[in-house]
Amino acid sequence: MDAAVRESRYADVIDDICELNWHGLNASDLADAARAYYFFSIQFRENLQIARELYPADEKLKQLEREECNTANLSPWPGVALPNEKLNHDEFMRRLLKLSPGDAGKAARVEAIGQSYLNKVRGMDRTAKALSIASYEDGGLEKVFGAFLKAKHWDGPLLQAFRHFVTKHIEFDSDPDQGHGALSRHLGVDDRVLPLWEAFRELLVRATPKLAS
Repeated sequence: MDAAVRESRYADVIDDICELNWHGLNASDLADAARAYYFFSIQFRENLQIARELYPADEKLKQLEREECNTANLSPWPGVALPNEKLNHDEFMRRLLKLSPGDAGKAARVEAIGQSYLNKVRGMDRTAKALSIASYEDGGLEKVFGAFLKAKHWDGPLLQAFRHFVTKHIEFDSDPDQGHGALSRHLGVDDRVLPLWEAFRELLVRATPKLAS
């Protein structure tokens, strides 16, 4: 991230998320965080689609869409995706959450929190949602995914698949010239994206209260 981004308020929220109690989560807590992230992945796809609608001739966004939607770049994974199977990244998340159903009551609680989050984000400014893609892809999510990996417990098929998802996305985003940041940073980004990051932080903490301890 450049100096202007580091000094922005939304970057402070990214730091807040990274400083949450990721290392203190047990496997059940981390599964709740994965369930919460599924709802973030839905809004990511929807925001990318908005960016494509606002900038229909943008070749870099077209390429980014090809690498996030209807793609085989996460495939294969046992019980989730077949070899060379193309699917949206949020569909990969939806499927991996079925690998370990867990406690039905907790899952229903996170589902309600996630739906509330989606309702909030869907009501936000369309331009801000388009710009959020640059804030996510050009360093923001790479930092957050690195924080996820501070968790100690990744046992079970759900969390193994989620770790695959996270580590692959760090790979997608980290190349400064060919990665997903390079495909989106030209959009520019400012604190119009702050409400989206604040909603993401709230989603994670509400779904996984131990993060705030």
